[in-house]
Amino acid sequence: MSAEHSSTSKGVVIVGAGLAGWHVIDAIRAKDKDIPITLITADSGDRYHKPMLTMAISQNKRASDLVRATGSDAAKAANVNLLANTQVSDIDAASQQLHLVSATRSDPANVDYATIGYDKLVLAMGAHPIFPQSLPEDLVWHVNHIERFGQLQEKLATGNQHVAIVGAGMVGTEIAEDLLKAGHEVTLIDLNDAPLSQMLPPKATARIAQAVKSQGINFLGGYQVSDVMRISDSDNDNESTSSHDKLQVDYKPIAGADSTADQQPEPLIVDHVIASTGLTVDDKLPAAAGVEFNRRTGIVVDATTLRTNASNIYAIGDCMSINGVACRYVAPLRAQAATIADDILGHEHEGYEHKPPMIRLKNKAISVMATGVPQATGNWQVKTETDDELIMDLLDDNNDVSATVTIKAPVTPKG
Repeated sequence: MSAEHSSTSKGVVIVGAGLAGWHVIDAIRAKDKDIPITLITADSGDRYHKPMLTMAISQNKRASDLVRATGSDAAKAANVNLLANTQVSDIDAASQQLHLVSATRSDPANVDYATIGYDKLVLAMGAHPIFPQSLPEDLVWHVNHIERFGQLQEKLATGNQHVAIVGAGMVGTEIAEDLLKAGHEVTLIDLNDAPLSQMLPPKATARIAQAVKSQGINFLGGYQVSDVMRISDSDNDNESTSSHDKLQVDYKPIAGADSTADQQPEPLIVDHVIASTGLTVDDKLPAAAGVEFNRRTGIVVDATTLRTNASNIYAIGDCMSINGVACRYVAPLRAQAATIADDILGHEHEGYEHKPPMIRLKNKAISVMATGVPQATGNWQVKTETDDELIMDLLDDNNDVSATVTIKAPVTPKG
């Protein structure tokens, strides 16, 4: 980071160069070309569309193919001061200053830090994958960031391999199909009896499970991974086109789950393990800034302005929540960013009106669309039920529809 930005810079400072951070930049620049903007990111700040990560391997796309613009090029085009490979180590909300350190430093202790001041601060640092104790980070992949995705894609490009995915939520279910289409053997493991079980009722998830299995994905429902360990390639008889060591995945049936295995099942021997076990928000910066925060859902913001409870600090994207619900979908970002831009610039605005986006599973084996705020438990009522289609409504305490799920069998091309 250059000395000229070390202490006196003011204006708008944005922490995080994902979709949310760049959306805020776009929204501000659409209305003000000159207000100083500094973007701080622990990586290069390259612009890419994160939802593509769960579809890219079967399309034989490398990480570089997904980058729409490098961070430096995008920053230059938007007249933004980019502090790449830089971490915020502390926020002093009283003096409106950030402490910065190099993200590439080898020794995090006793390092000198730079400071940068802000008039308005936007926290857009996203959320990071949860790694349960049974999934050691040094052995297990995630696809929540393009750099990590790129490393995994390079490994998988060497030939057909066996991949275990832990967690059958939307991301895990999408990755499973993507890897299968790319020619890999896939085992999908979840605590629940069917994919998407934390979002949808059993009648709906049973159809998704059937579609997943019919493709040839090995779905292990009602199981918990207890350990992942590296074993030498010579310790097992599985032949593979890869030359790296294998991983042994130990798993066991959940107590009371409807699984057929009463005893410890044989371990899985795989080439790779991907964790898709949810996201959490780091509490370090919210705590430092004194903003209201929940580790599970993120930074609490005012529903109409997206301001936090700390003066001149906003939050957007995966790291923030509205009315106790985490906002981890791409569709609302544009409207959220426009509200923050108007508020920062002092423009009259009607306020952000949060509308839950349509949720669409990207799998081709089955069409799943949900509107509202679906949750597995509740008063789900069947509207339509045929072999090809299932439509269910979730009714609230007033018998009003709070969510709808539509599941359709894929249309088979004629001829």
